[in-house]
Amino acid sequence: MNQTAPVASPHPVVQWIRREALPLAVMLLLLFAARDSLANHYQVPSGSMQPTLQPGDRVVVDMRAYGLRVPFTDVQLLAGQAPQRGDVAVFDSPADGTRLIKRVVAVGGDRVQLHDGYLSINGKPLRQEVAHELFGNKQVQLDLDDGGGPDINGIRIPAGKLLVVGDHRGDSFDGRFFGFVDADTVYGKAVAVYWRRGDGPEWLRL
Repeated sequence: MNQTAPVASPHPVVQWIRREALPLAVMLLLLFAARDSLANHYQVPSGSMQPTLQPGDRVVVDMRAYGLRVPFTDVQLLAGQAPQRGDVAVFDSPADGTRLIKRVVAVGGDRVQLHDGYLSINGKPLRQEVAHELFGNKQVQLDLDDGGGPDINGIRIPAGKLLVVGDHRGDSFDGRFFGFVDADTVYGKAVAVYWRRGDGPEWLRL
């Protein structure tokens, strides 16, 4: 009589990998993919955006604002809104690839002047009062304690490019030094401070 040989049970380690480790790995991969494509956070490293952002502030970054990308790549799946004047954007520096956070002050086609720290866009001054500018309906407070930094004398922003400048105009390494940023490479839009240096958890819209 022929007898069927018993089927060997998987090794306990293999069983554990299938039952525990593999689902955990898949879950972690999905979480990292969501973080890379949907939302992330950024810790402010310097005072270049004072008083809007303080060194050590933690900021929520909307990764979908300017388009949805394939996780871990720059390949765009869905187009989003183009960066707008007044947005606080997170991007990689054209100078050395360092991730930075600055304000978008001008977009493709704009003609820009900046004197003593104050901007004029397409011939219209943005200054509202001392150390304040208006981007649409968004009033922005500036830090001019260290002066206005380098002036800009009537440049026009090429199509598809952005000019980014820090709110701390006299102490910001920004587009006045490293040039324009490609609009389609901006990492995300900073939407709120969720942890304020020295104060702890808060929710301050940007």
